[in-house]
Amino acid sequence: MADSGPVDPVPLSERLTTAVLDREAGHRTLDILQDPATRSLFPWLEDVAPGFPDWLITTLFGGTYQRPGLSPRERQLVNLGALTALGGVDPQLAGQVVTSLRVGLTPEEVVEVFVHLAPYVGVPKALAGLRVAAAALEDRAAPREAGRSDRR
Repeated sequence: MADSGPVDPVPLSERLTTAVLDREAGHRTLDILQDPATRSLFPWLEDVAPGFPDWLITTLFGGTYQRPGLSPRERQLVNLGALTALGGVDPQLAGQVVTSLRVGLTPEEVVEVFVHLAPYVGVPKALAGLRVAAAALEDRAAPREAGRSDRR
């Protein structure tokens, strides 16, 4: 076994920064970022996997999203890139497209994310992500367009 050097006399638990895991902040953040349709999935998820929604809300929205360093808008850019690179997560990617608009990205910026990703994740994955994004953007615009045509 290789020598790992001198043992630190201070226990590891005393050397680590305490992570923020704030359930209430998680619920507030979820309410800001996610639309009602996405939030409505949590009761179903609770029925299928009890405790899992609470873990998601507490660790993701009440933990990761509470960290300093990235704005909600910047986090959305990362989310779009990660989900596109992963592939096969169309419902989650569509939801993140809608959330991107909620935090201030324009539809043009959302589209540009996928164009920018092409050389990094591959054209097929970028195109697949763009298809999902275009459908989500179209679904989002459809009610507004219908409202405009009703006023004429």
